[in-house]
Amino acid sequence: MNFDVLFARAKAKGIEDVQIYLVNRNELSIEVFDGELDKYEIADTTSLSIKGLYNKRMGSFSTEVLDDSLIDTIVDQLIANASIIDSLDEAVIYAGDPEYKKLEGLYNPELTNLDVAKKIEHVKALDKLFHDADPKVSIVETMYSESTRTVILQNTKGLRLENKVNSAMIGGQIIVKDETDQRTSFDLAISNDFADFDLNKIAKEAVTAGVRKLGAKPIPSKECEVILDKDALATLFSAYQNVFSAEAVQKNLSLLKGKLGQTIGSSLVTVVDDPFMKKSSRSRSFDDEGVSTKYKALIENGVLKTYLHNLTTAKKDGVESTGNGFGTSVAAVNLAILPGEHSYDELVSSIQDGLVITDLQGAHAGANPVSGDFSLQASGFVIENGKETKPVALITIAGNFLKLLSDVVAVGNDTKTGYYGITCPSIKLKGIQVSGI
Repeated sequence: MNFDVLFARAKAKGIEDVQIYLVNRNELSIEVFDGELDKYEIADTTSLSIKGLYNKRMGSFSTEVLDDSLIDTIVDQLIANASIIDSLDEAVIYAGDPEYKKLEGLYNPELTNLDVAKKIEHVKALDKLFHDADPKVSIVETMYSESTRTVILQNTKGLRLENKVNSAMIGGQIIVKDETDQRTSFDLAISNDFADFDLNKIAKEAVTAGVRKLGAKPIPSKECEVILDKDALATLFSAYQNVFSAEAVQKNLSLLKGKLGQTIGSSLVTVVDDPFMKKSSRSRSFDDEGVSTKYKALIENGVLKTYLHNLTTAKKDGVESTGNGFGTSVAAVNLAILPGEHSYDELVSSIQDGLVITDLQGAHAGANPVSGDFSLQASGFVIENGKETKPVALITIAGNFLKLLSDVVAVGNDTKTGYYGITCPSIKLKGIQVSGI
């Protein structure tokens, strides 16, 4: 589509400013089930979102058809949509920032150009490693997904930006069982460098974790010291990540309302949004509104430093946008809890009578983003005299998100970016309520 023609016709019909947001995605998905190729899909999709400012209201239009014959329809729909908008929020097309950080290494052509047959071989090899690791492994589903995403943002104020990233994820889910029990386990690795995928490590960690869970049982209810391992912490944070959104704060949907500048956690807790994280498919130098992204501490040494803003929420609060406007929402790019000084083994050895929680379930149903209260089903291992001993399951941990942040007494250095795109280390809590038998 000729965007210059679109812009000219929109201006001719009284639309003050227009912005296009073009996204092209190339995706590859491979799945192997018990040694056999079960899925192989390649998809190439393009989507175009247009917004136009008409009588100080913003109209929008989305399409996957990039044909000049659609231009008049787009212009008419922008006017029609803007005419029925009731919101009193002042709409704006952004003129741009003086500087946008140049990001290196987000697109790796070697990953894209690697023969698909090699990728399938890798997934099958991981499947075999899962099966060969232990005779208790009964079912294996191994997967590989890869995505290349190109974004172009252009508007009538002369702004034109482009961002291209790619990334892949490889991992698998297994079922292990013995004569009396069966358990599931899952592990993955994310990178845009194929050389980073250590299949032996993925298989060993997933199988070891699964076998160790066999025979897990609930324990008596108590309050005790707890380690939330990096995967469990990422699951919990996924349920609360929206509390940092200024939009949620302004709508009274965040427990952080009114707490800016206050201490809300332990001095050991620092949470950042890092839009420049290497090898992350989320990383970018601008948001969907054309605002430059910024590395920022949301919580610094326990103190709430900022909310995440788009142009609309920033204007309401009289601040600058933080570059976190995506679609119709406000969100972090790469949410990360910064690591501490302790190894995972040091965290475990520091507890005489407690638990390590490795899995949490029901986070989005059992966590309240307004009150901060949560009650989640959990599993993990008992810690006795500084050692992990018997597996535990069918227990529930309950508490409050802010109290949990305040109760952090040690932070691990074992960070990992997990399935939710959140990077976490393991943390030690001085106490949490555990409900069992």
